Formats: sequence, C-alpha cells, structure tokens
Amino acid sequence: MAFLRSLLGLAFGAVLVSTQSNSTNTTATYTNPVLWEDLADLDVFRVNDTYYYSADSFAFSPGAPILKSYDLVNWEFIGHSIPFLNFSDPAAYSLEDGQQAYVRGVWASSMRYRPSNGRFYWIGCIDFNQSYVYSADDPTGEWTQTGQIATCYYDCGLLFDDGDTPYVAYGNTNISIATLNSDLTAQVTTTSIFNATFYIEGSRLYNINGTYYVLNTEPASREWTLKSSGGIFGPYEQQILADRPPSGTPGSGYPHQGGIVDTPAGDWYYMPFIDDYPGGRVPALTPIYFDSDGWPRLPSNDSIALPHQYPQTPVLLPTDTLYGLDNFTGPALGPQWEWNHNPNTSAYSFADDHGLILNTATVTSDLFRARNTLTHRILGPNSTATIELDISNMQAGDKAGLALFRDNMAYIGVQDGIVCLQRNLSLGAGWNTLSDGYEETSVTIPKATTPPGYYGGGGANQSVWFRLHADIAPASDLLGT
Repeated sequence: MAFLRSLLGLAFGAVLVSTQSNSTNTTATYTNPVLWEDLADLDVFRVNDTYYYSADSFAFSPGAPILKSYDLVNWEFIGHSIPFLNFSDPAAYSLEDGQQAYVRGVWASSMRYRPSNGRFYWIGCIDFNQSYVYSADDPTGEWTQTGQIATCYYDCGLLFDDGDTPYVAYGNTNISIATLNSDLTAQVTTTSIFNATFYIEGSRLYNINGTYYVLNTEPASREWTLKSSGGIFGPYEQQILADRPPSGTPGSGYPHQGGIVDTPAGDWYYMPFIDDYPGGRVPALTPIYFDSDGWPRLPSNDSIALPHQYPQTPVLLPTDTLYGLDNFTGPALGPQWEWNHNPNTSAYSFADDHGLILNTATVTSDLFRARNTLTHRILGPNSTATIELDISNMQAGDKAGLALFRDNMAYIGVQDGIVCLQRNLSLGAGWNTLSDGYEETSVTIPKATTPPGYYGGGGANQSVWFRLHADIAPASDLLGT
C-alpha cells in the first residue's frame, strides 16, 4: 500500500498568457496556445456567459473531460461526461484478462446544451461500432448514459436546431447528417449532404441565423467550411477557412479541426488545436469574421500565430485543476485527474487526515498493464511535478512512483526500500508492451528506526519525495528529467 500525501505541480511558462490573465483590462492580450495541455478534438460552445469545452480522453477514466471559461482564454476543469468506461469490451477498458484499450475509447465526440429541457448532452462513437449518449442537468454533476445507437457517428457534431430536433453531422469524406429522435436514443433518418474530392473529417454543425454550416478538417493542415442557405440537408458549398496556418510555436504542426463560438456581444472565434508533439494537441484561439457572402474567414492566415486582445474582459478562474497543490482531501478526486483505464474502485480510498491511499490493484511488472495508475495531463511547454509518498505500509514487492506516462516513458519509483530510475518503457504494435525499459540508476533508502514491520516499521510514517521535470516543447531534445 502506498499513501500519496500530496502532489505539487509547478508550471514554468506553461500558460503563455499567465501574466495577462490576471488583468481586468479589456485591452489585455493573449498568445497561443491558450492552454498547453493535450485536449484534442475539442468541441466548444457557449451557454449564456459561460463557455464549455469537451475533449478526448481515449482509455482514461473518467472520460470526456469538461472545462469552462468566461473569456475563452482562462479555463478550468469542471467534470467528465463519462463517469466510467462502460462500453462493449469491459475487460479491455479495465485492463483485465490480459487486454487493453490504448488509443480506443473517447475521441472526436460532441457536447451541447439543450435549451428546451436545460440538459447537457454528450455523444460519440466508440470503437467504430456504435454511438453512446450521456446527459446531465449540471455539467459539474452526475452524468448518466441515456442512449446507445447502433450507428457509428464518426467524428460527430451535435446540433439542437431551432425546433429542438437533434441532428448529428458525421463521417469522413462523405459527410452525412442524421436526425435523431427526441430523447437521442435512436436514429430517425440519415442523409448524405456532401461528398468531398479529398479526405475530410471532424464535423461540427451550426445553425447561424438560418444558414447551416459544417466545419471539417483536412488532417492535419486545413480547415474547411460547408455552407447551406437551403436548409440543413443542403445543398452545401465548400470553401477554405484555414490553409496551413502557422501556429507561432516553433516545431509544431498546423492548427486545425476544432470549432467556432460566439461571444455574448456577437463576435466570433475559431478554436482549433495545434499538434505539439510530444505534448499532444493543444487548443488555440483566433477571432474570425463572416464575409458578405456569409463565409467565416480568418483576419489573416497567420492570425493564430499573432497576439490578440481578449474576446472580452478577462475572468481569472481557480488554477488548482491545472497546477498547484493537491492534498487529496476527498471525498473524490478533482476533475483534473483520470485513471489509466477503469480503476479498481476497491483498491483506493482517502485517508482521514488527507491523502490518497493506493492499494495493490494488479500484480505485474508491466506499468502499462498496472491498474489504478492515476494520471494528470502534463502542462507545457515545461513543468514540474512533485509528490510526497508515504511508503510505511508498502509490502514486499510493492512498487509505487511517478512517471512521465505515454507510449514511450520513464519513471522514478520505490520498491523494497530501493529507489530506481527506469527509462525507455514503450508500447509497440497493437499498442501492446514492447519493452519494460531498463534501470538507469538506483539508491537504497535508509530504514526508519521504528518498531519491526515492513519498510519504515509497523505503520510509522516514512515518506519519499519524487520530482519529475517535463520539457514538452515541440521537437524538444530534453523531454524529461
């Protein structure tokens, strides 16, 4: 058993707008990315004065993280749309029976608010098989699965139209729009609305003053707009919105995909993501306008690389879901935390005097197959994470530590009183474990002078502190120390 007393996350230049975001000056400026975390395939929308952001989570649980903002620049995590990955392959999504679900799960989904009943809805295709629907009265509260449709709405975009009819745009190259029944439990009809001459995906569907728009990406370099003035089923025309726009971040890819959103004042913004390997896909923001023919346009093709004034008066939000101190006071984890695959809920708990107690959930030497690995998105371009780990009640063979977790990773951990640095753990074909890595160095911890027992003595506190520094700037040579 390991006892995680605290985690301290320190960000260095992680949010490029941090010095401006404390301002209440409406002339304050921001630069991209607005949030340097892996929050891909984003869907963004507004309800009154609040903006909401839904993102990918793949096989991490809970799934489909939700963020909110009052200015489109300062964001905080507030919850998840999928409390548990209760899909058609439960063993894989729980790392059981030798199975795993890496790169499966939650991606390219959509979330919207329905004014007619005051509920929020999430919809997404899982495993190219079928689409799941979750809903909640409050995005920070309890979400429940309310629908399961036997059609894969690939890379979908949800719209509740003026008459309250739910529609879903989806597909790749051949883009379709499905009409759903009122409670989003079944498909009524589906119609092909546009067949492109090149590959597009990532649909987002909008009705703006009676004109219908579908945004699509041409991975991973361009963003296209489909527009129809003749109704939701077309006919549609196609024009470019962003053509290989520079990101302003050296070594990164082109901003693309994402969606558009308006402010209460009626100004419009495009929010794509930037491919920032190895840090993931991070959100950016640029103003847009509609030309005389009703097409959305960037002010200039390099707009995303330029500083801009805030969309509205900056509103500083709590930063504790991004960085800062977490003492794990319970009774639940904060919305910034996700387990690698579904956790064994009986193998962790919260201590009365604060702290997260992690019991052994898997007997394995393979970290990629170890259940109850707790994760937090790495904050870029560089940041530091520090944990205090009480090892007093660890049993012989138990291992706990701190990792830079991805398909090629390293960790620092403790086992049987020895701290080691393990490097080059990796996944290979089929996202199965290729290597458990190698031990670069190790050191023995002096035992505490306490009554007999395992390491540290009969339950007496003995803590170790681990710290990792991550440099995830694109094309960085130094990824972690």
